[in-house]
Amino acid sequence: MNSPTRHALVTGASGAIGGAICRELAAAGWHVFAQAHRNPAALDHLIDGIRAAGGRADGLLFDVTDADRTATLLGALAEEAPIQVLVNNAGIHDDAPLAGMTQRQWHAVVDVSLDGFFNVTQPLLLPMMATRWGRIISIASVAALAGNRGQANYAAAKAGLIGASKSLSLEVASRGITVNVVAPGIIRSPMTEGLFPAEKLKQRVPMGRAGEPEEVAGLVGFLASNRAAYISGQVISINGGML
Repeated sequence: MNSPTRHALVTGASGAIGGAICRELAAAGWHVFAQAHRNPAALDHLIDGIRAAGGRADGLLFDVTDADRTATLLGALAEEAPIQVLVNNAGIHDDAPLAGMTQRQWHAVVDVSLDGFFNVTQPLLLPMMATRWGRIISIASVAALAGNRGQANYAAAKAGLIGASKSLSLEVASRGITVNVVAPGIIRSPMTEGLFPAEKLKQRVPMGRAGEPEEVAGLVGFLASNRAAYISGQVISINGGML
C-alpha cells in the first residue's frame, strides 16, 4: 500500500453484518469509521467494543440518502483521512408483492441501497484515487441474483449495485483500486430471527443452516486486503450453496 493511512468506512454499521465487518477490519489494523442512521445506541455499543478490543473506530451518524449532507461530511473526512476501504453495506427491507407495493416502499428501499452507493462512494473516489490504492466492496444479496417473492424493490436495488460496481471497477482499475460485490444468502441476524425455522432452512439452503455475520465479514476482510489485489469487478456469493 502506498499511503501510510489506513482508514476504512463501513455504512450500515449498526446491523449484524455491518458490525461484524467493522470488527473484522479493525482487527486487521484499519481505523474504522462506522456509519449508522437509525440506531445510534447500537453504533455506540459497536464502537465501545472495538476500542475495548484494542482497535480504532469512530462513529458517524448520517443518512446516506441525504446527498448534500453526505457529500459535505465525507468531503471533509476525506481531506483529513483519505478512505482506502469503503464497504457499502447500508440497506433496508420494506417487502410487499409488486402489485400491492407503494411508491414509498419502492423508493425507500432503492434510495438507501442505490442512491446511498452513489452518495457515499462519489465524494471518496478522487481522494482514494490519489493514494493509488483502494478497495470498494458493496453488499448485495442472493435476491439480486435469483429474485425473491415480495422483494422486487430490494432485488432491484441490490442488482443495481452489481451493475454500478462492475462499471466502476473498469474506471478505477488503473489506479490500484478494486471494486467487488459480496452477495450473502440467509445470514443469522435479529432481522432474520424467526423467519427461517430449521425445516425451512434445510429446504432452501443445501448446507442446512444460516450463515454467520462473521463469515460474511471474513470474505470482506479478504477482499479488502493486499491478497485480493487481482480480484475486481466480481460478484462473490456466500449462501451455503443456494445458487
